Amino acid sequence: MLEALEFKTKIQNGLIQIPDEYKQELGGDDIHVIVLVKKKTSPKKDIIDELTEKPVQVNGILSREEIQALSV
Repeated sequence: MLEALEFKTKIQNGLIQIPDEYKQELGGDDIHVIVLVKKKTSPKKDIIDELTEKPVQVNGILSREEIQALSV
């Protein structure tokens, strides 16, 4: 029979620290460990972010069609 236990902990010197409340319950048993890691992701950039970082240089006034052609 399998039983799932869930808890948050830190890895210290490459070892997963078992909370005190589970140590006696898990002592001596073979266990199967699955580690879930929350990855830090950067928010997806939109067109405004991209244009702010790399503005498009144009000479003169553009028509709507010319502006739309730049975004393709």
